[in-house]
Amino acid sequence: DRQLKTHEEMGTGIAAGVVSALVGSPLELIMIQQQRKGGNSVETFKSIATPNNFLRGFIGAAVREGLWTCGYLSIPPIVRRNLREMYPDKFDSDAKARVPAALLGGLFACYLTQPFDTVKTCMQGDIERETYGTFTETAKKISQDGFTAFYRGATFRYGRMVCAVFMMDTLQQMVGPLLYPNAFK
Repeated sequence: DRQLKTHEEMGTGIAAGVVSALVGSPLELIMIQQQRKGGNSVETFKSIATPNNFLRGFIGAAVREGLWTCGYLSIPPIVRRNLREMYPDKFDSDAKARVPAALLGGLFACYLTQPFDTVKTCMQGDIERETYGTFTETAKKISQDGFTAFYRGATFRYGRMVCAVFMMDTLQQMVGPLLYPNAFK
């Protein structure tokens, strides 16, 4: 039994997110297509249930989910631990270190994932491939509007993520010992 090293904690978060994209990406594709075209979930699923369509946007979703999961599961405990070790007088409890940990975790999760989410959403919204083709083609098309085109809406997304990271970090620390008491002895 030992404390995970920083790269192990981050790698675990990234891997968990990438695996979750196997489910999340197709579900988001169905959601986006249903929002665009109407209809019920079964009709939408039937209209896109081909290998060529079903994994559309998966690369963007996998990178986004990997970095996002790392940002909310891995970064806050690492930051909290480092703040408490480096500045024990100022951060004498996890509660005091939680706000800066959530701000940094949210920053990591938001601004590293935003470009990938933008590309993924454009691809999944254009399943007919009229405007957006492959991941690389879509990224090039978006970049024609400049680098900031990848970050449209990021400020509000960051605010939402900081709140979510703060809540998940708090719950993780409260619920973890209840579910796995032997791991917290």
